[in-house]
Amino acid sequence: MGPVIDQEAKENLEKHLANLEANARFIGRSELPSDCSTGYFVAPSAYGISSINDLDGEHFGPILHLVRYEAEQLDKVIDEINATGYGLTLGIHSRSESTAAYIERRVKVGNCYVNRNQIGAVVGVQPFGGRGLSGTGPKAGGPHYVLRFATERTRTINTTAVGGNASLLSLGIEKV
Repeated sequence: MGPVIDQEAKENLEKHLANLEANARFIGRSELPSDCSTGYFVAPSAYGISSINDLDGEHFGPILHLVRYEAEQLDKVIDEINATGYGLTLGIHSRSESTAAYIERRVKVGNCYVNRNQIGAVVGVQPFGGRGLSGTGPKAGGPHYVLRFATERTRTINTTAVGGNASLLSLGIEKV
């Protein structure tokens, strides 16, 4: 596990962990190796929470928030996720393909991974980009990514045409 981006991110995650210690059910934490004593490292941790509403926003770090719910509460859980306004990535782990497909259709997120890790979108193959408060910019592989490189320009070169069959290049115009 690598470091978080900077000191501010580390401090924010440590504050969040302190809040979880006081208000959530501790599940587990990995110990950081000694060579991580300096830098912006945060120990991977897991906590049980009663609802996504227990969170005060997005927390980008190695912290797993686990919510347990009864099967008949699935729509309520999805509605709570959608109501946050955030929607970068959702991971679904399910033995039921129809349940996973149902969740994927209803949840408002930019990336939805089913029965796999939640990182590693392949550039140009799998879309990546958030939704809502998580942003919708031209992320690598996303629907607006190629357009960032597809600006058509015309450049005129000060030359003259030679011969009877003039092409764009012999006219001094080339598409770039």
